Amino acid sequence: MAASRGARRPLLLLLLGLLSLTCGASAVFEVKDGNGTMCIKANFSAAFQTSYETGNGPQNATFHLPSSAHVLSNSSCGGVNASQPSLAIGFGGHSLTLEFTRNTTRYLVQLLRFSYDLADTDVFPNASFKGVKTEASTTDIQADIDRKYHCTSAIQVHMRNVTVTLSDTTIQAYLTNGSFSKAETRCKQDLAPPTSAPPTPPKPPAPPSPAPPSPSVYTYNVNGSNGTCLLARMALQLNISYARKDNTTVTRVVNIKPGTTAEGSCGADLVSLEIHSENIVVLGLHFRMNSSASRFFLETVELNMTVPDAPGPTVQAANNSLRALQATIGSSYRCTTEERLRITPSFFLNLFSVQVQAFKVEGNRFGSAEECLLDGSGMLIPIAVGGALAGLVLIVLIAYLIGRKRSHAGYQTI
Repeated sequence: MAASRGARRPLLLLLLGLLSLTCGASAVFEVKDGNGTMCIKANFSAAFQTSYETGNGPQNATFHLPSSAHVLSNSSCGGVNASQPSLAIGFGGHSLTLEFTRNTTRYLVQLLRFSYDLADTDVFPNASFKGVKTEASTTDIQADIDRKYHCTSAIQVHMRNVTVTLSDTTIQAYLTNGSFSKAETRCKQDLAPPTSAPPTPPKPPAPPSPAPPSPSVYTYNVNGSNGTCLLARMALQLNISYARKDNTTVTRVVNIKPGTTAEGSCGADLVSLEIHSENIVVLGLHFRMNSSASRFFLETVELNMTVPDAPGPTVQAANNSLRALQATIGSSYRCTTEERLRITPSFFLNLFSVQVQAFKVEGNRFGSAEECLLDGSGMLIPIAVGGALAGLVLIVLIAYLIGRKRSHAGYQTI
């Protein structure tokens, strides 16, 4: 019996260890000043998708922030030479840096910078260039002072040839007590669209309509003198906030319905799609070609929308520095997971069941699909859980056989 109890104790420890692995805990990073006082604390996981050149053309690389990632010495609490706080995380020859800034009420990650070493043959096999490249982008990660930023949804930051996806994110800068605050600011991705406050009499405006269900999928074509230059199958939804005539702010969620009119143009390095919905919405999507990397991406989104309760005749929004929906020329970009593109602080474009191909479309059919990072990350969880459960079954069986053999060894034949 003693032998059986001894076998169960290490078995229990192994089971607990494997269960902790299946949870996939995020890494925790801390920045302290010269006195040992913590000023930045962050807890998140990260995935990276990059495009790089090889002798056989452009290739894609996808990798994750490893458990060995650590805070670099060039991280800072700020203040010296008017510098701002920053968190720099290193792994291998790569680094991810978050640069913070603040005003009187809020702080934000003003810049997300990623440096990657193409000499790392494990991540970038057969890379033509063996050196370090750096790319950066602004973010919408922001929170109130003395509150932590918390976001369970995936946050995508698009750069020129890199997409960084943060998950299960908790970040706080300008700490006052050396730990996360209990109060938090949730990200927009986690929150339902806000509704307007009840109007005051005597002439209340019409209440905002409830959020519609998910939009329907529709196929768009843009044709030029050389044939089809854009083929897109997707469902589109607008999420826009604006000030009404009574100075209250309202958020409207509008589905782009199938059967809307669409037109566009084909250029050497720019393809445009313009969508008109019920003579109310004009939505422009402009795709750019990166000829050096042989890739296309969504560069510009423009919105011109007429709303009855706005002070002006139209509500307008635009962003011409996007790096979304990227794929290799001749292939298509596909994502079954809902994507939320932040066009401006008050306008988000929601996309569902997207497949799009620009510039080179053969036979009016999609080429081979390059899956989005969100779809790929979703497959890792069931694979990891299944592998861990299979390991658990094997360990339990081995421990049972060892314990049974030891218990029989304690008896002698009479």
